[in-house]
Amino acid sequence: MSKKELVDRDDVRLLVTSFYTKVRKDPEIGHFFNETIEDWPEHIEKLINFWETNLFFVQKYKGNPLKVHAEVDEKMGNTITNYHFGIWLRHWIETIDTYFVGTNAEKAKQRARNISVRMFITIFEQQKRSQQLNGG
Repeated sequence: MSKKELVDRDDVRLLVTSFYTKVRKDPEIGHFFNETIEDWPEHIEKLINFWETNLFFVQKYKGNPLKVHAEVDEKMGNTITNYHFGIWLRHWIETIDTYFVGTNAEKAKQRARNISVRMFITIFEQQKRSQQLNGG
């Protein structure tokens, strides 16, 4: 398979669907997604909108992913760690490298690195607040 530039929504769809196929099967992080997401087709469309907005600056995504992921962590008993984000990021980069090359592929990797750090910090801070409230 020859790699191509990441240039449009169809490319983002390939990236997101391929990525989540891997993530859902991952023994260490798959359960976070499989136990939380009830409507996968709807969720995939939301993620395509998210990444299309991030990469091509079209305003298709509306939402607060930091809040949503903090809520998922709380639902999962505050068990999401930076280790899990590392696995997520590894799958993302491997998926990009399988299909794509070029500026937007590199941008997608860097944006994912930045997003994963922000999400982890948000979750970590929430976990600390939760521990303090519970006397920990």
